[in-house]
Amino acid sequence: MNGTMQHYALTVDKFLEHAAKWHGTSGVMSASGAGETKRITYRQLRERCGLASGALLELGLAPGERLATLAWNTQDHLTLYYAAMGVGLVCHTLNPRLGVAHLSQIVDEAQDRWLAVGAGLQPLAMQLLARCRSLEAVVLLDGEAADGPVPARVRRWDLEELIRLCGRMAPWGEFDEQWPAGLCYTSGTIGNPRGVLYTHRSNYLHTLRALQADAMALTARDTVLVAVPMFHANGWGLPFAAPAVGSSMVLPGRSADPAHLHALIANERVTVAAAVQTVWLGLVDYLERTGGALPTLQRVIIGGSHCPDALLRRIEERLEVRVQTSWGMTELSPLGTIEPPGVSPGTGPRASGRPPIGLDLKLVDAQGAALPQQRMVVGRLMVRGASVAERYFNEAESALDAEGYFDTGDLGLIDAHGNLTITGRAKDLIKSGGEWINPREIEDLIGALPEVALVAVVGRAHPKWGERPVLIVEPRRGQAIGQEAMLDALRGKVPDWWLPDQVVLVERMPLAATGKIDKKRLRAEFGEG
Repeated sequence: MNGTMQHYALTVDKFLEHAAKWHGTSGVMSASGAGETKRITYRQLRERCGLASGALLELGLAPGERLATLAWNTQDHLTLYYAAMGVGLVCHTLNPRLGVAHLSQIVDEAQDRWLAVGAGLQPLAMQLLARCRSLEAVVLLDGEAADGPVPARVRRWDLEELIRLCGRMAPWGEFDEQWPAGLCYTSGTIGNPRGVLYTHRSNYLHTLRALQADAMALTARDTVLVAVPMFHANGWGLPFAAPAVGSSMVLPGRSADPAHLHALIANERVTVAAAVQTVWLGLVDYLERTGGALPTLQRVIIGGSHCPDALLRRIEERLEVRVQTSWGMTELSPLGTIEPPGVSPGTGPRASGRPPIGLDLKLVDAQGAALPQQRMVVGRLMVRGASVAERYFNEAESALDAEGYFDTGDLGLIDAHGNLTITGRAKDLIKSGGEWINPREIEDLIGALPEVALVAVVGRAHPKWGERPVLIVEPRRGQAIGQEAMLDALRGKVPDWWLPDQVVLVERMPLAATGKIDKKRLRAEFGEG
């Protein structure tokens, strides 16, 4: 017997439709590093996106084809998110810091037809246009003036001109909810980037999961600073979640400069902000130097990479906020687990929270067999859910095990209350003399030192032991710390044979575009001596 309920396709265009109808006077403030701002209500944004949708179809793009964006967190980028997805185009967000070789490989694999380019990125875009024959048109965003000629085969548009000359309201959502919505490639900090093709249904269900009261818990009363890049993993889903409940959004443009972010949070009365730990580290350092305050800020959501407990406490004490740690990955759309917003974290080690409904976790051994005990043991972390990748883009082979779980590559421990702690990456483990060294334990101890800003441990090939650990540290601004002081912080807390053979001080830790420490680059620089 079939049910008797209405069919209601779970497509992402409905988020902006809802915001325009029920929260029409709320909206988006978009800033640039030059201090310029643009404001638009959700009602106005819906109309603008609808006109842009019609223009894209009028000029020859068809549902299922890819429109690539090479852009920052701006109003124009958000416009193309919804303009493309609303009519069944695939919005393929490109990471500007991957470099032209990786980007051209990605564009060729995706067979992108159009490329939208944000402020300051035309030189990189010109290289892609010359290399990638599938690209037929380029759209300039953020008021950028044309800079140099384009190949003869390529049409060039300014977004405002495109909407003015070709814009027409196009109907949204006339496709199945399993239709592809967005394409994003992994950050490449561990291996080569691989594509994840999100569907409307997966993004819709991810949004409902993220909005739960024990997750991001956004409301119409919030103003949200989206300081995580929109070009990676759906901007943590915030471009969908905020309009879904009518939260106002603040988009900082390209700049994550602490003074810029401080001004935005203060002037726009931001209540919730999301960014990787390096952004918060810079902001706290800035406020400690200037004596500034952020009285409206209530919650900070951190993800991307592990954040030492000492830094978490420092952020909470200096900003007087509740920090929510989280764990996720591109293949999860990206939210996996998150600390609830209304529970005191206590004084012990911080976990990454529990999975909201819609995601299940499983721990397995090195051979892939489920551990008989799933709590208080470390195992390889597997996940299953409606917003988890089944396979990678353009790869026929499933990425799932026999029970339908995806291998995250992370090592995790689930405590008695269901809270997940990521204890390391399986690929990060260092095998020395036939025994394993876990870099995460060393990083946590060194990261707790007040003189340390960022820390990473990688393995270096060794003729006798196979591998030995190398400790790489970026000291805090204005602070100094010696090698012996760091080794002393480890002695008695890890086995003596875990002590790094070398300590390297760097002025700036190499970071991926998402703010995570780039261990792939560290291995290339330090893993070979």
